[in-house]
Amino acid sequence: MSKYFYGHYFKLQSASNTIAFIPSYAKVGKAYTASLQVITKDESMVIDFPYEEYLRGDGFEVKIGNSVFNKDGIELDIDREDVRIKGNIRFGELAPLEGSIMGPFNYVPFMECKHVVCSIKHKVSGKIELNGKELVFEDGSYGYIEGDRGRSFPSRYIWTHSLFDEGSVMLSVADIPFGLFHFTGIIGFIKYKDILFRIGTYKFAKVVELTGNSVTVKQGKYILIVKLLEKNAYPLKAPTKGKMERIIKESLYSKVRYVLSIKGEEIINQVSESASMEFEL
Repeated sequence: MSKYFYGHYFKLQSASNTIAFIPSYAKVGKAYTASLQVITKDESMVIDFPYEEYLRGDGFEVKIGNSVFNKDGIELDIDREDVRIKGNIRFGELAPLEGSIMGPFNYVPFMECKHVVCSIKHKVSGKIELNGKELVFEDGSYGYIEGDRGRSFPSRYIWTHSLFDEGSVMLSVADIPFGLFHFTGIIGFIKYKDILFRIGTYKFAKVVELTGNSVTVKQGKYILIVKLLEKNAYPLKAPTKGKMERIIKESLYSKVRYVLSIKGEEIINQVSESASMEFEL
């Protein structure tokens, strides 16, 4: 494939700190680029690397420069004039989804973008020093890992994720080109206590309401409402036909309400003060 991107999203969250790392590479023709994007409560940054310093291993294992991301944790070693990040984070047992989050669409060739959920929620521990500020992750700290690959992010989409005490939730609603046609693609999950509920177009999920700050999805007897209450977004780079040139806005500290109802009965009504949110409409 002459135009291609590949990347993963590693999120770490404690009671007082949330940070996300996105190691990725992109290819257009014979030209390759690699970068590590970092987003915090106060800023986002893009750290470029020579492609030769980006090494893929098994699964989602990546070494970029002197930093390593794998199933056991994250080792960070970046020392430049404008950014210094040092740290060691250990992961507890990961919780991957069984099968693909995309269902049968994962096997359809020429999809613009394919998504994978590597771990719904896992414990994390350790420390990170970011430009002189120490971020501590100890008891009650959790992580989440997902990934994307393909040619481009959808032109219009909503994506959100949140970790909370009793679970984790992710939802993506996107305009998907498919040959000469377009359709609304929906993927997601809700993990709450011992319940794991998956959402997908392939499970006949549909959008019943979409506004500038909320989306309502219905799937059989289930209704999920996601409402953005407050946004605090920073720019990130996203792929368009292989090139990391599109600028999107993401927040790690959006205030978002998640409501799940089953046959009209509310099962979850959760407000997250540190939800991840991209609202690209």
